[in-house]
Amino acid sequence: MHRVVQAATSHPRRVQAATSHPPPGTGRRLTSPARSRPSPPTPAARTVARAARRRVPVPHPHPLPSPRDQATHLHPTPGARAYPLRTARGVFAVVDSSPGAGSEVKGVALLLPGFTGSKEDFGLLHEPLGARGYRVVAVDGRGQHESDGPVDDETAYAQRELARDVLAQAEALGVPVHLVGHSLGGQIARAAVLLDHSPFLSLTLVSSGPAEISVSQQQRVKLLRDALAVMSMERVWEAIQAMGPPEEVGGPARGLGDQEQLRRRWLGNKPAQLLATGRQLCTEPDRVAELAAVPLPFHVLSGAHDDTWPVAILDDMAVRLNAHRTVVTGAEHSPTPTSPCRPPTPWPTSGTAPERTGARPSRARHPAQ
Repeated sequence: MHRVVQAATSHPRRVQAATSHPPPGTGRRLTSPARSRPSPPTPAARTVARAARRRVPVPHPHPLPSPRDQATHLHPTPGARAYPLRTARGVFAVVDSSPGAGSEVKGVALLLPGFTGSKEDFGLLHEPLGARGYRVVAVDGRGQHESDGPVDDETAYAQRELARDVLAQAEALGVPVHLVGHSLGGQIARAAVLLDHSPFLSLTLVSSGPAEISVSQQQRVKLLRDALAVMSMERVWEAIQAMGPPEEVGGPARGLGDQEQLRRRWLGNKPAQLLATGRQLCTEPDRVAELAAVPLPFHVLSGAHDDTWPVAILDDMAVRLNAHRTVVTGAEHSPTPTSPCRPPTPWPTSGTAPERTGARPSRARHPAQ
């Protein structure tokens, strides 16, 4: 690992003077200037090297799936299709699935992934939710995986800009939607609802807390941001791989799919997007009181353990929102890929009592598993 970091930092990062597509809604073309002089190893690079030797986990919200889950994910969900969703603010990559033939369509859900994640993280939800009558649309946000965005301009990834993207995505779907956001995606979803709640029927926050992430996770995000400041995306990936097995290291190398698929996903992310959203996770203010004033039903869903936002904090947020509360037994920061075969519907609907006691009764109840 030391050799990987040393090689990455003792030579200039070779950035091609390539032009990206204009970011959604701007029409600009951006060029990344190439570096002309080598730079010595920085304190950040030395931190990455030390972390690699200690095998410190790199931040990533996704637990390692079982072999059965991996095999399921590698085959397209029956009836799902991937396509570019055209909106007033640009084009976004989505995976869209509809209920089976003859099924009554009960509603549409728009799913937003977390930090370093992508639309594929929700792959195991399409089929069971479709069986219950829901159309499911999972989207890559601006600069995530297969959705384009500027490489270097962090202002394009300000939270308000990402929230406006979500409003445009909902508008393009043509009907009011159930909005579901995981982790970072939950905080972006919250920002969208606070801008304009009219396109949404409900808001579900999946492992997404009231404010900034925990101190330990802030340290890991800082480690990643420091690495991105001195290393190319490819070099960072190589460094992550050199740290050890994915189940020990975590990070973008850990998730649904094989290592080549996860590598392609990592390289599809724009560095400016990771830098900007990583900073947001570390500085997000508590906006629960603002959200509680919005006339929508809320649902707070999480695993039984979470070191990004402790479960007790998520419990308290649910109380403050008068939200429905569900805890998925055996799951951690990402309950979606590790849920039982019949996962809970992520949004509140009329039905039976909540799956967890301790929160106040919600305005809309959630169906039991």
